[in-house]
Amino acid sequence: QVQLVESGGGLVQAGGSLRLSCTASGRIFSFYDMGWYRQSLGKQRDLVARIYRGGSTNYADSVKGRFTISRDNAKNTVYLQMDSLKPEDTAVYYCNSVPGTLNWGQGTQVTVSS
Repeated sequence: QVQLVESGGGLVQAGGSLRLSCTASGRIFSFYDMGWYRQSLGKQRDLVARIYRGGSTNYADSVKGRFTISRDNAKNTVYLQMDSLKPEDTAVYYCNSVPGTLNWGQGTQVTVSS
């Protein structure tokens, strides 16, 4: 089983930046399309960024132009660079395959103050 560990969250002021990392155990990481999801209090978990095995990406409209997803298959790691953060980006962020077939990690909390 692939295990996922997210890190890099924290408290930041609006307009600031954070870089999230997700490291996966297992040698088959490179076989998956990977995504970053987020879940705000009382809301469902939504996919905000996706990176395909070949490296192409797409984003939810709410983060397009501000977030950048990348991956390093040699390190079994996927990243999410978040710039121009807004209070509405406050959530727990998770990585997983798309469509979320791996065991979910604990996530990393991102809090953006106004």
